[in-house]
Amino acid sequence: MKNKKLVKNNNTKIKIMEKKNFALIGAAGYIAPRHIKAIADTGNNLIVAYDKFDSVGRLDSSFPDCEFFTENEQFDRFCSKQMRTNEPLHFTSICTPNYTHDAFIRYGLRLGTDVICEKPLVLNPWNIDNLVELENETGHKAYTILQLRLHDAIVALKQKVDEGPQDKIHDVDLTYITSRGRWYYASWKGDIRKSGGVATNIGVHFYDMLTWVFGPVKRNVVHVMSFDRVGGYLELEKARVRYFLSINAECLPANAVQGEKKTYRTLNIDGEEFEFSVGFTELHTKSYEKILAGEGFRISEARRSIEIVSDIRNSAPIGLKGDYHPLCRMPLAAHPFGWDDKR
Repeated sequence: MKNKKLVKNNNTKIKIMEKKNFALIGAAGYIAPRHIKAIADTGNNLIVAYDKFDSVGRLDSSFPDCEFFTENEQFDRFCSKQMRTNEPLHFTSICTPNYTHDAFIRYGLRLGTDVICEKPLVLNPWNIDNLVELENETGHKAYTILQLRLHDAIVALKQKVDEGPQDKIHDVDLTYITSRGRWYYASWKGDIRKSGGVATNIGVHFYDMLTWVFGPVKRNVVHVMSFDRVGGYLELEKARVRYFLSINAECLPANAVQGEKKTYRTLNIDGEEFEFSVGFTELHTKSYEKILAGEGFRISEARRSIEIVSDIRNSAPIGLKGDYHPLCRMPLAAHPFGWDDKR
């Protein structure tokens, strides 16, 4: 039963399911261990991995026999040959820099596998349209990771909003500050053309969560935006959202600094703090379980959040006008490398 796994359903009956074979693109990055763990936790096989960097000792803990390549051509050759064996690849997981997602999703679909892509799915809404066309052409599916939709507290919040008064408009303040060092600005993450900017890089999951809970966007206003922060206002179907996101430690509030914390996250809904700071550990595994059960989030479900970050990226900040987040008042910082590009 080398490629079979036992699965117990709700009636305690045991059925035999075929293990799925995975390829992983982007094995050396920050988020890759969560995908590797999810593949292992769901009882599947990681057959091959690719990254141009070779610091991938993390593979040893779960998949020491996994093939690994640092050259794209060699990886492609192996995958193409594997697809003609009696143990073909079923999924390609993508954990690469944001600007490469579109190309690698295309590669996985054309290879003949389904695809699982880390956030953000793509940088632009029109990329989604083209990928849906390719799904139809190849007959294979692309999924994305929208793990906040699987967080117990957020699922409960959505249920509360859905079951509450349908004409109620909630007041929401979102603050997320996650400190990053100078390395960030020297990497692809600090290049808006490659990362999509702060809103895309650290905010896309929050925008997805907010629109999943409170409905689609009616108005999108940007008050401040620079290389290390973005603050604005979203008018949703059931909420007025003021948000502030930053990677600059100088933006941390005094209570966070006193606690020597480098990350500060708070969501205030109608004057009450909404707690969801724990419960993230297993969300990637839950995401994989959903996908393997045929219930994963398809790429079209990422459209709202991708449209939001694209609109933010291409907006001109209006300054301190209207209803804005209090932290938008903070003076802008100079880029550590003296660059003029504020985003």
